[in-house]
Amino acid sequence: MSSPGETKRRLDMDELLGMGFSDDLASQALAATASSAGCPSVEAAANWILSRTPQSSPPNPSSQSNLWRFLLPRPADLREPRPPPLSSSTPPSKRLKPSPSSLSPLSDRMRPSTLDLILGQDHLLSPSSLLHSAFSFSGGPLPSLLLWGPPGSGKTSLSRALAASLPSHRFIPLSAVTATVTDLRRAIDEARRSRSLTRTILFVDEIHRFSKTQQDALLPAIEDGSIIFLGATTENPSFHLTNPLLSRLRVLALRPLQPHHIRSLLLRAVDTDRGLRLSTDGAPISIDDEALNFLSRHCDGDARIALNSLEASAFLAVNRISAAAAAADKPLTITATDAKEAMQCKHVSYDRDGDEHYNLISALHKSMRGGDADAAIYWLARMLEGGEQPLYIARRLVRFAGEDVGLADPAALGHAVACYQACHFIGMPECDVCLAQCVAYLSLAPKSVAVYKALNAAKMAVRESVGGNEGVPLHLRNAPTKMMKEMGYGDGYLYPPDHPQLSKEQNYMPESLKGRKFLQWPPLDVQPL
Repeated sequence: MSSPGETKRRLDMDELLGMGFSDDLASQALAATASSAGCPSVEAAANWILSRTPQSSPPNPSSQSNLWRFLLPRPADLREPRPPPLSSSTPPSKRLKPSPSSLSPLSDRMRPSTLDLILGQDHLLSPSSLLHSAFSFSGGPLPSLLLWGPPGSGKTSLSRALAASLPSHRFIPLSAVTATVTDLRRAIDEARRSRSLTRTILFVDEIHRFSKTQQDALLPAIEDGSIIFLGATTENPSFHLTNPLLSRLRVLALRPLQPHHIRSLLLRAVDTDRGLRLSTDGAPISIDDEALNFLSRHCDGDARIALNSLEASAFLAVNRISAAAAAADKPLTITATDAKEAMQCKHVSYDRDGDEHYNLISALHKSMRGGDADAAIYWLARMLEGGEQPLYIARRLVRFAGEDVGLADPAALGHAVACYQACHFIGMPECDVCLAQCVAYLSLAPKSVAVYKALNAAKMAVRESVGGNEGVPLHLRNAPTKMMKEMGYGDGYLYPPDHPQLSKEQNYMPESLKGRKFLQWPPLDVQPL
């Protein structure tokens, strides 16, 4: 087995050979730099080679060094022409503009850089809030935070604005989609080495995608203050983050943006130099009120959806303009037609595996339980428009029919099962009316949880039995063999068809539960129509 020094020298040798240096030259460089540094580096060896090679002449062809085409001066006729510097007197039409393909999306360019530009999160940025009083406003330290909110609510923007409010701190952004444990440890090591000079803010986007091992790698650095951690997630932290990590963070919930917040962001994008003017190569552009209202009301509180739809609307408006209008420098106007074409359809915030999935099915259940058919159908529509699987909803309706309607309307269970079969047969979108009919039926049906309560009470009796559950009484046991009959199996059992009156007084419970009532029927909680 080779020593660590030999392994490093071999790797350095391979790297120098990859640069185009010969074997002899690379070996000489590593040997020469080893005496002074003890552990030579590739950079030192490359500098040693270059310092001993005449720069006035081309490199030795035998070395095939690729570094020379980067290090040697380029001939004047091969140099790329530099654009002339812009001055305030240069006409806008003559100024060089970056290609739209090289620009980042409008939603990224319009990301707020300071806290006072963030909209819709007043509960987090008010004078009495944690963020306002915890750090730079009062001179205190910024605590480690977890920002939880729906997409497009400003989690990343808020994190970057917080870091910008602390210019003495270093900001390291990572994404849990691509970062590994090695990336985390490298960032933490850098933070610890520079801690005496500056604090480090480590931001991890989509933190819910980290495994338990990756989340555990953050714990020591947060615990000892080596880093100030900022995380962002769209998923419920209670389900996706470990308890040790949550105990070290303060969770801040961001809210979806309201239409008037979205409207302000869109107007800011139209009026700002880094906004739509970059997307349209500097052409003047405006937006009419109808298009503004449409975009702000159909993005479901997602600023990213609204801004990117605005940019797409601007492209459509540019394509509409005539050559004569372009020559006359006539301002472009984004119309409602452009906005509707760009949006295509209303964006509905829904995640079949996330919090919104469970929130909506809970709202559907509670609306049916309360007898509000209108609300129940509304929540059903929200789920269907969000792309929920119809069979999932149908299964929940079957459960509801047994749990909440029960014996008050025994036909409800058959109705729910028939609804499930109909959804299975025809699928979406045709089965939507079957679901709506079943939801309306269950909402208007009388309700009883007598069976549900009886089952839970019986389960409790089974769990709480002292010394184990009693055996089945002998008179309730079958006696298929002679030996079992001799042991008393079945003795004293009264067959109900032959003894209709006496069989009612027969005990069917274990002796310790004799006379115990689990099902209260008829109950007092039946709700008639």
